[in-house]
Amino acid sequence: MKRIYFTVLLSILFILPTMAQHRGGGSRPTPPSRNHSPYSSSNISRWTNYGRETYFGLRLGVAVASVNSDDKYLDGGNAKAGLNVGFIAGTQLTPYVPIFIESGLQFTQKGGKGDIEGKKFTYGLKYLELPIIIKYKYFLDYSDIAIQPFFGGFLSCGVGGKIKNFGDREIQESFSKENFKRFDGGLRLGCGVSFQNLYLDLGYDIGLANICHDSFDTSRTGCFYATIGVDF
Repeated sequence: MKRIYFTVLLSILFILPTMAQHRGGGSRPTPPSRNHSPYSSSNISRWTNYGRETYFGLRLGVAVASVNSDDKYLDGGNAKAGLNVGFIAGTQLTPYVPIFIESGLQFTQKGGKGDIEGKKFTYGLKYLELPIIIKYKYFLDYSDIAIQPFFGGFLSCGVGGKIKNFGDREIQESFSKENFKRFDGGLRLGCGVSFQNLYLDLGYDIGLANICHDSFDTSRTGCFYATIGVDF
């Protein structure tokens, strides 16, 4: 499985530069000329009178997640790496300020690792996620490079995963009455950088929902991710 992820990632890295040569509407508005445009005065003036921008994008990256729980049998505080892949769509909230609302659908592998009485556990939590974020695009002067800080939230639905007890050689379903709830949600924050159509970002998901069934204990997810993508 790791070889498949590595092959897909390499393929995307080779394809993205080729796709970026065909610039779509998702990178930045194009001024009439470099010397006679409002773009040179300020970042906000770049967007004035050019209408609202809408863009679409593809994302592929790595998620490094953990599960922090009061229940020692569900505590996976050590980080576990997984895949993060999906598509997004964004639109400008106002034609006069480069503030965007962005959403999409992503497949994310979260989870964690733990150790109970010398027995190693791994927790695999596979989610379909709906992120909803607010993003600001700040273009550097005389450059196609844009800094894009963002903040928002996410909703997740568990679609699979296994809990593996390597000491006893047992495997359980992650989402069950004895283990984790299927639905999660929380906050998302981070920052992206774009160059024409190419896009990179770093972010962190803070799980706020209690994903265990116990009324006294709590289990919450946390996930750092890094993605690469292309916008159209």
